[in-house]
Amino acid sequence: MFFDDFEDGMRFETPSRRLTLDDITEFARRWDNQPFHTDAAAAETSPFGGIIASGFHTILTAFGLALDSGVWAESSMGSPGMENVQWFIPVRPGDSLRVEFEVIGTRASASRPDRGRVVMQYDVFNQNDEKVAAYRATHILRRKG
Repeated sequence: MFFDDFEDGMRFETPSRRLTLDDITEFARRWDNQPFHTDAAAAETSPFGGIIASGFHTILTAFGLALDSGVWAESSMGSPGMENVQWFIPVRPGDSLRVEFEVIGTRASASRPDRGRVVMQYDVFNQNDEKVAAYRATHILRRKG
């Protein structure tokens, strides 16, 4: 889809992706090397009572699922940022994540007629339909033609 195809209130949903223990620990060893992400014994004594995924892993998984959905991938020209990143409950090995996202604002560029901005609210759910994370992102998308 292109900028011109999006309207406020449009909703989308992704398939799910399962995070394994190996996925979680490999990501964390490289990007968020804290014991409750990488060390089973240390994680057991943490406030989480076991290994949990890095919040960044959760958000990047959600982003990847949204990108793989193809909704905006063809017209993407990047993003000026995200906001309101929140984590609600831990993601554990074996959890499956899916994303629901909604268009909450659109604005054509006044200075660059080939693009516009689409703001989307992303909600990330586990296999029990519990919201595990959320964020809002602004996408710069190419216009048709």
